[in-house]
Amino acid sequence: MSAPDRSPSPDADVCVVGAGPAGALVARELADEGHDVVVLEAGPRFDDADREQRMERAIRPAYGPDSVWDMGEPRDAYRSSGERHYPLNAARVKGVGGSTLHWQGMVMRLHESDFERASGSGYGADWPIDYEDLRPHYARAERALGVAGASDNPFAPPREDPHPLPAFEPSYSDAIFAEACERVGVTTHSVPNARNSEPYDGRSPCVGYGTCKPVCPSGGKYDASHTIEQAEALGVRVIDRAPVQRLVTGSDPGRLEVAVYATPDGTEHRQEAERFVLAAGGVEIPRLLLLSASSAHPDGLANRSGAVGRYFHDHLFAGMGGTLDRRTRQNHVGFITSESHAFYDDPGRAVEGTAGGVEGSDADLSAFKLEFLNYAGPSPVEQALSAPEWGDSLLDSLREGYGTHVAMGGLVEQPPRAENRVTLDRSTTDDHGNPVPDVQWSLDARTERTLERANEVQRAILEELGVDVGWAVGPENTGPAFHHMGTTRMGTDPDESVVRPDLRTHDVRNLHVASSSVFPTGGAMNPTLTIAALALKCADHLAAALE
Repeated sequence: MSAPDRSPSPDADVCVVGAGPAGALVARELADEGHDVVVLEAGPRFDDADREQRMERAIRPAYGPDSVWDMGEPRDAYRSSGERHYPLNAARVKGVGGSTLHWQGMVMRLHESDFERASGSGYGADWPIDYEDLRPHYARAERALGVAGASDNPFAPPREDPHPLPAFEPSYSDAIFAEACERVGVTTHSVPNARNSEPYDGRSPCVGYGTCKPVCPSGGKYDASHTIEQAEALGVRVIDRAPVQRLVTGSDPGRLEVAVYATPDGTEHRQEAERFVLAAGGVEIPRLLLLSASSAHPDGLANRSGAVGRYFHDHLFAGMGGTLDRRTRQNHVGFITSESHAFYDDPGRAVEGTAGGVEGSDADLSAFKLEFLNYAGPSPVEQALSAPEWGDSLLDSLREGYGTHVAMGGLVEQPPRAENRVTLDRSTTDDHGNPVPDVQWSLDARTERTLERANEVQRAILEELGVDVGWAVGPENTGPAFHHMGTTRMGTDPDESVVRPDLRTHDVRNLHVASSSVFPTGGAMNPTLTIAALALKCADHLAAALE
């Protein structure tokens, strides 16, 4: 069998770096407008036929989490020299489809307040666009991803139409939580999910494997490889295993001429195009810009502001759980079907309840949302495979220790700070000899207070429910949600930001960025729908520029 052709595409209108959701959507939209598009993807193309085997890797204790999607090689080396270790490879996938291959699939719009955080709440930054600017692109993104939702969230921003697909029914454990939440005055509502509740866009409905993160074997959950297939049907060329090494300008330092990429045999190629789009995520995009330093751009490409790599922020996890003296049907659903945004724009509000509730708070807090976890507690497969016993003894242990767990989660907003950043670690190199990314990350006092506040609310609800609380994740032991934001922030001032509101870089007029890296702030919402909306906005601006 002959090796794939990984030579450059001649006469490309647009070169897209990255085949995740942003790159896939940009490529498909531009191809649909008749443009010649090539996509360079650092990782491989995964075979759908292997997904059940990858699901087994995720379940069996003999395999590490990195192995599910073939991460952890020298290609993926990184450093984390900040105050807190940032486990970058725990939630990355390099390959066609990107991190949507193992994401949870929750897709909600940012609140209107998220776009004016500094002027409205006195911290963070304002976006140079508002919710109304992004609203039509949100609707397009929901159709592109196939979002199932009930449009029943009273705290969400205004919508123009219902979600494309009907919502998934609330789970059994959702109903248990709803009882306690109603008593304490906390409104619950459905969660929009990018997974098919019925056949849609050539994909089957969810069939309930329950391994949604890190593997959906059925294709019922959206991933960007589906959009890549649509793009290729329109003429897009995708070159996999082609990591871009650097971006090169010519005699005109304000115009990008070439993306230099490597192939598995070690050969370097030069891809020319009229326009370039970076869609490789909030860590690899700033890394590539920094690797592309030259005499004309000594601090890195598009980095006149010094903001490339800075203002890295994520969402923090707050959680709590335990057991009930009743059956909860834990792990019957592998994704979240109910949430509460009741504290999103009012994080200090009081919570009533027979177990004492929570008093209101006047502290400076950030936004947070509450999640009701359908996959609380260990799965029966996990328990059985890790148990030291067999036969009847194992069955007795499973009957005694399984099926009564409940838990709550939540995402907490982290305000962007310049000292949280992605830089190059020149003491460590990847498989091509390039410095690896160094994620320097810490928490501020406001975020820690908000984590404490989220835990207070979670405990009030769980105690109202009668849960024997056995664990908690808060300020001391929190971890990231792996939503990489802010490292090429959007703004109108070229001395303070990297890209303009139209997603073109200030410094290089044919270089565009479609990623969560452009988020000035991230609120407390899962970012993929906003990434998709911005990618569609970017494609519109590119199509107009190419006319």
